[in-house]
Amino acid sequence: MFGANFGDRTFQWGTLLFAASVLLLILLLAYELSRASSPSIRHFGWRFLVTSTWDPVHRVFGALPFIYGTVVSSFLALLLAVPISLGTALFLGELAPRWLRSPVSFLVELLAAVPSVVYGLWGIFVLVPLLRPTQAWLGQHLGFLPFFQGPPYGIGMLAGGLILAIMVIPFITAVSREVLQAVPVSQREAAYALGATRWEAIRGPVFRYARAGVLGAIILGLGRALGETMAVTMVIGNRPEISTSLFNPAYTMASVLANEFSEATYDLYISALVEIGLILFALTIIINAVARLLIWSVARGAREGVRE
Repeated sequence: MFGANFGDRTFQWGTLLFAASVLLLILLLAYELSRASSPSIRHFGWRFLVTSTWDPVHRVFGALPFIYGTVVSSFLALLLAVPISLGTALFLGELAPRWLRSPVSFLVELLAAVPSVVYGLWGIFVLVPLLRPTQAWLGQHLGFLPFFQGPPYGIGMLAGGLILAIMVIPFITAVSREVLQAVPVSQREAAYALGATRWEAIRGPVFRYARAGVLGAIILGLGRALGETMAVTMVIGNRPEISTSLFNPAYTMASVLANEFSEATYDLYISALVEIGLILFALTIIINAVARLLIWSVARGAREGVRE
């Protein structure tokens, strides 16, 4: 009655509907954020992105300190986490004996399942007390640099970056390990046949084959760092200011939303907070789009290299 391909067509249209629903959800989210933040957008315009004053009492709002805190803490986390993550992934994927590989991999994946509030509590009671003497030492020996100036509070940008680094290490490590293990054995055997050492084989054909996936793992960690809320809120200090010193308190977009949304008592205040959420949403979309372009360009270069 419906033809021999009715089931195939039903399956095709059903999966198309599911895929379209995801796109529709993103568009609805962007629309609702834009609609709710429109009073703030009309009132402050582009000044909202470039001003530093956040004064709910006088109804003056500027998001620059939160954008700065989010970007700097996330990139500081990547700066600390990427070398450790890639080293761990290389060890688990290429060097670890078989009896050690599975337990260590399980422990790394277990770290990703720890709730962020647990990391935040650990940061307050363990990390911050450890950072105070460390910051004092850094200030004494490297205080001529603007990054290490100021009193050693313990709580601040450095603590936020460290706790984020600890939280993104399992994600980058797990994905990078899977990518390295997906490299065909023939790539390694070809390198060994040409007389390459293990390090030369890993550095050359193995890593060249896997670099697109590794880049994707790093971007995944960046996305996790950008949106993290509770752990960072508990250790970063939550002060809306821009400072080059890593010792000073800072604020992130996710943290200000968590701290102040329940306290917003008038429409413009709520609209300003929603606009911060819109900025965070747009920043995440842009970073993921750039990541996809990078992965596409790297993968295309690898394919062209293989054909040559």
